[in-house]
Amino acid sequence: MTQTQPGGLGAAPPRRRSRARRWGVGVGAAAITALGLVLMFLLAQSTNNRDLYEQNYARLFAVNVVVASLLMLVLVWVAFRLTRRLRQGKFGSRLLIKLAAIFALVGVVPGILVYAVSYQFVARSIESWFDVKVEGALDAGLNLGRATLDSLSDDLAAKARTAGNQLANTPETALPVALDRLREQLGANTVQVWTSNGQLVASAGALRFELSPERPSPQQLRQVRADRATARIEGLDETAEAPATASSRAVVKAMALVPRPGFELNEPRFLEIVQPLPPAIVANALAVQEANREYQERALARDGLRRMYIGTLTLCLFLAVFGAVLLAVLFGNQLARPLLVLAEGVRQVAAGDLRPTQVSRARDELGGLTRSFAEMTQQLAEARAAVEQSMKQLDAARANLQTILDNLTSGVIVLDAAGTVLSTNPGATRVLRAPLAAYEGRPLAEVPGLAEFGLAVQRQFDELETDARQHGLDHWQHAYELHAAGTGVQRNAVNIVARGAQLPGAARLLVFDDISEIVSAQRSQAWGEVARRLAHEIKNPLTPIQLSAERLELKLTGKVAPTEEAVLHKSVRTIVEQVDAMKRLVNEFRDYARLPAAELKPLELNALVADVLNLYAAEHAGVPVQTELDPRCPPIRGDAQQLRQVIHNLLQNAQDATEAAHGASPVLIRTRLADSGQRVRLVVQDGGHGFAENILQRAFEPYVTTKSKGTGLGLAVVKKIADEHGARVDLSNRMADGEVVGAQVSLSFTVAAAPAGGNTAHSAASSPA
Repeated sequence: MTQTQPGGLGAAPPRRRSRARRWGVGVGAAAITALGLVLMFLLAQSTNNRDLYEQNYARLFAVNVVVASLLMLVLVWVAFRLTRRLRQGKFGSRLLIKLAAIFALVGVVPGILVYAVSYQFVARSIESWFDVKVEGALDAGLNLGRATLDSLSDDLAAKARTAGNQLANTPETALPVALDRLREQLGANTVQVWTSNGQLVASAGALRFELSPERPSPQQLRQVRADRATARIEGLDETAEAPATASSRAVVKAMALVPRPGFELNEPRFLEIVQPLPPAIVANALAVQEANREYQERALARDGLRRMYIGTLTLCLFLAVFGAVLLAVLFGNQLARPLLVLAEGVRQVAAGDLRPTQVSRARDELGGLTRSFAEMTQQLAEARAAVEQSMKQLDAARANLQTILDNLTSGVIVLDAAGTVLSTNPGATRVLRAPLAAYEGRPLAEVPGLAEFGLAVQRQFDELETDARQHGLDHWQHAYELHAAGTGVQRNAVNIVARGAQLPGAARLLVFDDISEIVSAQRSQAWGEVARRLAHEIKNPLTPIQLSAERLELKLTGKVAPTEEAVLHKSVRTIVEQVDAMKRLVNEFRDYARLPAAELKPLELNALVADVLNLYAAEHAGVPVQTELDPRCPPIRGDAQQLRQVIHNLLQNAQDATEAAHGASPVLIRTRLADSGQRVRLVVQDGGHGFAENILQRAFEPYVTTKSKGTGLGLAVVKKIADEHGARVDLSNRMADGEVVGAQVSLSFTVAAAPAGGNTAHSAASSPA
């Protein structure tokens, strides 16, 4: 019986009717089979009693015919159901018919064959039973059995005599070993040595550990003294009470005298050997004896005996054949149902449907197989759900990790043991300024411009493997300078710090950051310290030099020749001019090194720009300056004095660049309020040649300039003041139709929290520069 999936209320009654029908058929078949077995048992019992058989033969025959007819009707009904099921094309019909046919053939064919052979045997053998030769053969068999048993007894007595002579000189301590060896040689159950008064000296075999073994009688001992050896058969007398166990108790006992060395003072000993009779001889002897008795009894009822056996054999054949066929169908059905359930479940799983499958309620291996299959299907469904959930989580984690890697400012490269690039992130391309994505699957050293870097990284990883084994290190860290082409201002380099570690397996992880800005800041700090010391060391002697030159000119004027006086005036003027230039240089050093802390106050940027332009335009009228000031700009937080210097430096650099390029476009200064309303942007544009790529990277470092005159501190001071104000500085080239048409510097300032300081800012902006 099977348990199916829930299928609604309308499907329940047919299942109940089908279950009830199957139960009814099974119970009926079992009842008929049991009745047939009872009738067969009664027929078998009645054949042992001729009078009882003759009295009840007709009744037993009629009942057996009825039972056989019922079995035949059941078989016809089952065959009809199987044929209809096959015609309807139901799944498993062929398997059910095949199993039923196999079981039926296994039961019917041997039964018919046995019946044919038995019928011929019974018909021909009954007459031969009651022949003179048979009677003579039975008598000869009885005599042969007696002669065989006598021969076995005499043979064992001779062996016992020979063994007694061999044990004559064996001491008592060695008797157990000798007896055990003798028992193995003769194949006996027990070998014992007795004294003349019936005391056991030594024993070996099955009776060795008995507390009170059976002692030989004095008559037996006297007979052994007289004959030197005797033998007798015991156990065959019990055949009348228990013939089935007589063969296990029938034994041959032989006793022989064991001579003792010396005179008659030594007490004689007796060797007893107990050997079981061969079961075949005992069984044959009993069978011959029993057959002789039955022959004498049945010789008087020859015809009745023939009819009794043939009738019983025929009825048993019918019951056995019909019962075998019916049981074949039922057992085949029961065997096929779990297989059909399992086949349906396999087909369902093969189609990708992992819903709960049918299971069999049978308690045998096939039922357990269907339950195990259902559990496996459930586990597969749970495993698939878990895998899908894990895949979703893995995809989400991979997406998150990829998003993190894509947005990292640090560069990440995964290498194999040979230095081949396995994967990179956009940060690696940005930091190294090389098309790493196009070189995945190739060694890092083959990337243009990264040959030395790739080899150095490979060496670091090789050393890490050695250090990991010796010192337990799990990573390395090193700083590198890449793309270091040119020297001085033209130097174009990227400074990175790289960190490497081993990944599980043979992969290697390389993480690096661009520290060019940090290096630039360190340079700025170093230049600030240099500027402070130079300003201190140079400024002190400048004033005495200038005063000494002027005093010398004053003292010597009119006292030397005119030609020498002209040389004197020219030399003094040169000294004074160079001293003034050095003072300006020292002042610039001082401003850069000791820029005072900014006093951030609300400041109107447009007013400050206008104020600076009024002073600046008159001084530099060669290159005009245009303004685009956003009137929406709110006050910013800034220091008016320092921002005035910023605007002055930017305008002067812009005019110098435009003039050097012989450009006709004016310098543009613009302010604009950001869309967020939180920041104000100041932009200065020129019409010069723009900045080279290497200058763009180091433009805010001290003494980095392309002008033939100047210290290169202008943009460095601008950057320093912007940092004091928390403003962002951007430097870029302006492009038009793919060509550089000038440069642009922009600063983004934070809007002041309190815009009420406009008057203060205006007054500050109107103060002299």
